[in-house]
Amino acid sequence: MTGPSRLQPANRRGRSSSSVDSSGSRTPIYTKEFAADPHGFYQRMRARHGALAPVDLAPGVPATLVVSHRTAVRILGDPVHFPADPRAWQQKVPAGLPVVPVMRRRPNALRTDGSEHERYRAVTVDALAGVDLNSLRTVIARTAVHLINQFCADGAADLIDQYARPLVFHVLDELVGCPPALADRLTPVLTAIFDMHGDEDAEATATTVLAELVAAKRAEPGGDLTTRLIEHPARLTDEELVHQLLAIYQAGTESPRNLIANTVLLILTDPRFTTNHVGFAPPTRDALEEVLSADPPLANHSIVYPPLPVLIEDVWLPADQPVLVSPAACAGDPDRSGAHYPGAGGELAWGGGPHACPAQARSITYLLAEEAVDQLLDALPDLGPDPVRDEPSWRPGPFHRALTALPVEFPPTQRMNLP
Repeated sequence: MTGPSRLQPANRRGRSSSSVDSSGSRTPIYTKEFAADPHGFYQRMRARHGALAPVDLAPGVPATLVVSHRTAVRILGDPVHFPADPRAWQQKVPAGLPVVPVMRRRPNALRTDGSEHERYRAVTVDALAGVDLNSLRTVIARTAVHLINQFCADGAADLIDQYARPLVFHVLDELVGCPPALADRLTPVLTAIFDMHGDEDAEATATTVLAELVAAKRAEPGGDLTTRLIEHPARLTDEELVHQLLAIYQAGTESPRNLIANTVLLILTDPRFTTNHVGFAPPTRDALEEVLSADPPLANHSIVYPPLPVLIEDVWLPADQPVLVSPAACAGDPDRSGAHYPGAGGELAWGGGPHACPAQARSITYLLAEEAVDQLLDALPDLGPDPVRDEPSWRPGPFHRALTALPVEFPPTQRMNLP
């Protein structure tokens, strides 16, 4: 394929197409101001730019944000014009930026296309299929009760640092078979990388620890994800195995952590989730679905990189520049048809097209989030937001919708017996 790709002709009404670079000033989506009011920014982007808004992921790192549901579905379903391989972009971006470790090319299902992507995805899907959800529920419940016991007598806690973050890391460590000695080294560096506070040393430490995990499981296999990855007929190399595990940790920690916290925040602050017309609180699953639809834990993701200039929605997108789908913005798209099936907005929270989140991973995430929230509310039924903190504080960053803290208070209670 040579020359720019035209996915659609110029507007027949005579309106000329434009370049996303020349359509006005870019919106920085990594700032505290954006984190405090993303939906207000999305509305202004849509009013000013239409379906495709020019943004900055970091200072001097331009990208395009898709804020139209129809356009998002179209882009996600077209991996030929919108592949996920970032290598050409990566060669041009300044070194040392905190977004690079999250976005860089890796030999795993997140950052490859075609047959290579199919191979990596099949390995991950098959490994996830071996997860026993009943046993996983027990692990989640036991971990949740253990963590709640650490603060239940205090009458106050920060549910990010004391509950959601350690819970998802511990559960994922159990799933992949990561022993405590390695987990203690891995958790802080992965947290730094995914929070975009990491550097090359953090990334090097993470890959070193995961390589040690792979070596340990080759020597002593177990009934865990890492062993199933190693024993898969695809016969991945050690380097490929390390990067599959990095992808699993990236997808399996940031999204569930934020989903748990954002769901608890919604339940504690929205009267609809305190009680309903028959006097009972709606199930946690209803709150989870609303968060996934309206305020998803990964607000802007599914990054693709058109290899050639491409015309879509009367806008020329430049080659080798990131294009991100915003499920959070698309959920508020006024052009989205009311005839969509229920939860259609939430579907984009899982991505789309060949890189959509596998069904097995969705089931694990739902179970982790739902069980974590239920265990917390069952143990602390009078849980409430800290009255000193009037507004939630959101962690800046171009990809996530994440609280920096979730301070709560409750009547002190006794420790519970572990399940």
